[in-house]
Amino acid sequence: MSERRVALNPSGAASAPEIEAATLRIGKQIARAYPSGFRHPGRMLDRRAILLVSARPDVQAALFRFVDATPAYRSPQDVADHLTAYLGDLDEAPRSLRVPEALCGREVGVRLVAGAASSAVNRMARRFIHGRSPREALGHLRDVWDSGAGVSLDLLGEATVTAGEADHYAERSADAIDVLAAATRDWPGRPLLDRDSSGPVARANVSVKVSALTPLMRPNMPERGRDDAATRLRPLLRRARDTGAHLHVDMESFDTLETTLQLVLGLLADDEFREGPSAGLVVQAYLRNSPQLVERILAWAEDHPRSQPLTVRLVKGAYWDHEVAQARQRGWIPQVFTDKAECDRNFEFLTRRLVDARGLVRLALGSHNLRSVAHALAYNELTGGTNADIEIQVLQGLGDDLRDALTSERLRVRVYCPVGDLVEGMAYLVRRLLENTASSSFLHTNQRGVPIDAVLRAP
Repeated sequence: MSERRVALNPSGAASAPEIEAATLRIGKQIARAYPSGFRHPGRMLDRRAILLVSARPDVQAALFRFVDATPAYRSPQDVADHLTAYLGDLDEAPRSLRVPEALCGREVGVRLVAGAASSAVNRMARRFIHGRSPREALGHLRDVWDSGAGVSLDLLGEATVTAGEADHYAERSADAIDVLAAATRDWPGRPLLDRDSSGPVARANVSVKVSALTPLMRPNMPERGRDDAATRLRPLLRRARDTGAHLHVDMESFDTLETTLQLVLGLLADDEFREGPSAGLVVQAYLRNSPQLVERILAWAEDHPRSQPLTVRLVKGAYWDHEVAQARQRGWIPQVFTDKAECDRNFEFLTRRLVDARGLVRLALGSHNLRSVAHALAYNELTGGTNADIEIQVLQGLGDDLRDALTSERLRVRVYCPVGDLVEGMAYLVRRLLENTASSSFLHTNQRGVPIDAVLRAP
């Protein structure tokens, strides 16, 4: 496959000072539109809890261990024992998290502790996960649409180990496409969400993971996993095409990257998919080789014109801890940037590159970072794009305030909404908690009240 650099010319030149000035203007405009805590008291309480946890890495680790083990608890005593054990490893637990010994020694106390802890975990899970099935989540998805944002449905579940599990995931994905495509036909029209300069935009948007479509993912044998996953992804692409839905393939850890690229680009190159469906894949900006990946994707898009351009979802990346830990364990140089500023600069470089490819690909920008979002919108505006030509994607539960601010400014937003039970969603939930409490994250910076000029400063 060609990895040449595709020569693309933006419709209007933009200098670095112009981009910075527009970024600052747009960023401040969006910041002013953020909803206050008085409008959403639940979100305000969550922010305070996040600040408490993020101030103590040892507390953060203890609580994540407790959350990660939640599906295995079988009784109130299990819950109380694990919580007190994890917190007991701390030199001194924050007062708000201390469990009185008198409570743990009595049956009533055990039930109180277990009930409070389980309730807290379930409340946090419901912040990110709305419904065990697509049908159960339809009410929430319609509410999101009515608020002025699109939705992308994500079926929780990762790393299948048997063909039967992969078949079941494929069946769930097909059902999600059918349910969402049928439901969205009756939703009221929203021109900003229904169309961009390349044409109609699918309302029904479903995301799938390759690791859940095959148990044969092997970094040293990408073709094996690719071919097996293709037997399940090809019918899903047909289903999406026939129902008018969009099918997006998520990117996971680095060792599945080549399998995913070969699978998606290989299938979409088939003549039967040239006219549809709308489809896309993900680029993770924390990967050091992501600029080369973007060039590879753009070269493919130029060689394989489609009636609906390939959508590229640009994200920072959610597997940083896994990638760094695995590399250090094996004595490798990490494949990801270990300096946040480097990653942020690369994200902005890739944003400009993909905006310049307007018409060849569609850009969906997955970020909660106000600077990153404002920079993308500024460059898109300066190069002749419209508000419909760049889509900002946020995660349910983490990007709610940003979603509200962007929709109030009549900007195009899509909310990534996971569905599934707590066991299936535990890996996802822990990654979201890590993202929300990381001291370097924009969400954490914003909650500390950092001045807006500092928030919008170039990385």
